[in-house]
Amino acid sequence: MPNANSTLTTTLISPTESLHLPPLPLQRPLLLIGHGTKDQDGRQSLLDFAAAYQALDTSRPVLPCFLELTGPTIQEGVDRCIEQGYTELSVLPILLFAARHNKFDITNELDRARARHPQLKFHYGRHFGITPAIIDLWRSRLAQIDEPDYNRSETVLLFVGRGSSDPDANGDVYKLARIVWEGSGYQTVETCFIGITHPRLEEGFRRARLYQPKRIIVLPYFLFTGLLVKKIFDTTSQQQEQYPDISLTCLPEMGLHPLLLSVLREREIETQLGQVQMNCEMCKFRLAAAGSSNNNHHSHDHTSHHHHDHGHSHGHSHETVDPYANLEQYHDRIWQAP
Repeated sequence: MPNANSTLTTTLISPTESLHLPPLPLQRPLLLIGHGTKDQDGRQSLLDFAAAYQALDTSRPVLPCFLELTGPTIQEGVDRCIEQGYTELSVLPILLFAARHNKFDITNELDRARARHPQLKFHYGRHFGITPAIIDLWRSRLAQIDEPDYNRSETVLLFVGRGSSDPDANGDVYKLARIVWEGSGYQTVETCFIGITHPRLEEGFRRARLYQPKRIIVLPYFLFTGLLVKKIFDTTSQQQEQYPDISLTCLPEMGLHPLLLSVLREREIETQLGQVQMNCEMCKFRLAAAGSSNNNHHSHDHTSHHHHDHGHSHGHSHETVDPYANLEQYHDRIWQAP
């Protein structure tokens, strides 16, 4: 019987393994902010990721912390920088897409830290997003599990995102799934989510089966393991038992992969150089979500580079409002945005 769990493992990097990264323009400390999880394996994955990145370049400290659910917290991470004598730091969200946490929660926490430490200046970088290196990562993973018994033309890809209340982030999941599938030779790709929004994972499997494939490959689009990734594996195993005639393979999360470390270096360099490229065209959703009060404070420098220097030279004010508190009102409001 086919095994729902792939034998493919995430690629680990040892501190001594050669990975050529471009040099940093500055030796400014780096605060890495992960989402946070109650799952110990998931927490340790972020810490290992930060340790591996630090080992590749010890010219400045790399400090990991978490937004929620576990520690160290963002405030504790900032305090560690202050204790070491730093008053200026780069901040990178270790997140795949720009949703609530990236746009609101992390920036609000950084404003709290700045209120506690008025001398602090931070430079906020961007999330991983859709980038060629991540696309190459998934395509290489898929190439490793090609089997002569299953043609790609008889195989459906099932792309599983975390799920968000933010339409911009959910749309990016669909976009990336399409790019990975485009020209791959697979029969089709279906996209679903493990929570928050729809279609959910079970519906994703149902849609995938409509094509009558011989094989379904599940791609959990997550950086690290955790409760949700483990739930995807468990659900895939349950689906395999219910539909034994279809081969189900669940790939692992991206994990500690050299390509991700390369993307992280790109993000750190652009943060140091003040060349952060944000998706400012979608700011209208953020403004509409927060309501008219924030419209008066939101003044992006819409130049060719869209600088987001949370020093806060661009005048970006993050008031502690929760636009997602009422999801029905949130969705009604954002789609009325001009």
